[in-house]
Amino acid sequence: MTPRKHVCHIVPPYLMQRLDPGCLDKDNGFRAARAEHLTAVIAQRPAPEAGDTAAEAGDWTVYTANNGTDLPGEKVRAAGEPESGDESVDEAATGITGSLALFEEVYGRDSYDGRGIEVVMTVHYDQSYANAFWDGKQLVFGDGDGKIFQRFTKAVDVIGHELSHAVTEHTAGLVYQGQSGALNEHLSDVFGSCLKQRLLGQSAEEADWIIGEGLFTESVQGVGLRHMLEPGTAYDDPELGKDPQPAHMDDIYDGTDDNGGVHINSGIPNRAFALAAKAIGGNAWDGVGKIWYAALTGGAVTTDADFAGFAAATVAEAGEHAEAVTTAWSEVGVTPAADSPAPDGEEQGPTVVKVRRSGGFLGRTKEGVAELSPSAAQVATVRNLVSGAGAPSQPKGADRYVYEFEVDGQTAVVHEGDLSPELHAIANELLES
Repeated sequence: MTPRKHVCHIVPPYLMQRLDPGCLDKDNGFRAARAEHLTAVIAQRPAPEAGDTAAEAGDWTVYTANNGTDLPGEKVRAAGEPESGDESVDEAATGITGSLALFEEVYGRDSYDGRGIEVVMTVHYDQSYANAFWDGKQLVFGDGDGKIFQRFTKAVDVIGHELSHAVTEHTAGLVYQGQSGALNEHLSDVFGSCLKQRLLGQSAEEADWIIGEGLFTESVQGVGLRHMLEPGTAYDDPELGKDPQPAHMDDIYDGTDDNGGVHINSGIPNRAFALAAKAIGGNAWDGVGKIWYAALTGGAVTTDADFAGFAAATVAEAGEHAEAVTTAWSEVGVTPAADSPAPDGEEQGPTVVKVRRSGGFLGRTKEGVAELSPSAAQVATVRNLVSGAGAPSQPKGADRYVYEFEVDGQTAVVHEGDLSPELHAIANELLES
């Protein structure tokens, strides 16, 4: 029942294909080789046993792959240690320190899992590797090909972007496909840009809103990978082509490339965020950034959320800035979904969650129902289940229970052997009520 994890790269596949078709084949092979790792979500690891030493807040370690592909590689520098003299290592250290500080000091989040897990990073990955990615366990950065791209640690927002993929994976878990995947990419650009602006001390008005500034070599006609405020204008180069990002829903990409356009269509919510930031004023990380973070982590955003659903979640969290946020989404052609939480603190009616347990040794059936707040964690958990049900759960052993969960008129059947701890707790709570 766990959604399939994807390796999240900063450079979109349509650019990689232009630069080196073999590079994309290599990345696809890498994804397949690491698929077993990606199915194990770090957030589901058990808590440390008594006596274990948990990672301290802000813990990180930088490794080098020495231009090989074995991960994590050779340890070079850890939190609290002096500079190494290796540009990539020390840039990674600066970027991750700033990223962790942003999430902890501004949003109250202790590392990407919310529990202070150590961040592992590897630099000097492969030879002339023109990309950076989060693989479900760690951050990885290449040195660039020297022709189009320089080293990927050079742009601090790239480091913030990749760490934010880990945050999204451990919160809303947005599926890396279509509009939900574009939101996944969008949120990484949001917090990567907030990091850059915070380190530079820039207001939303002063910011350049460019993602990956400084990655291109001097030979490239472009300013960066993406332009959040003006999507489609980041580059126009004979070899790279023109930046394909749309700035409005009228021009949304509806093809199958790039996992349904996750890097392409992220331009639409990117522009909405930048417009909202400028309208609200002040510092983006401390203003509109808090609204977006609250939407991501508040329980209203499902794994397959679309732009309208996420827009509604941001409006619901915007308080006195609800009108500015609504207007920003309107300017990119997105109307917040009507069935999402109401803005300005208006109360919605309760959400009905049902569970039906059948089977077992006695073959008995028992039902439970509860009326919960729409923002309750149990509601979000069951919504995520029914929205991403996919292939049906299969029996695992004889005489075990079968559970049917229902919310918003949608249902999903889960056999006892596939029941997560969260769903098990919800079932017990409802069946005992």
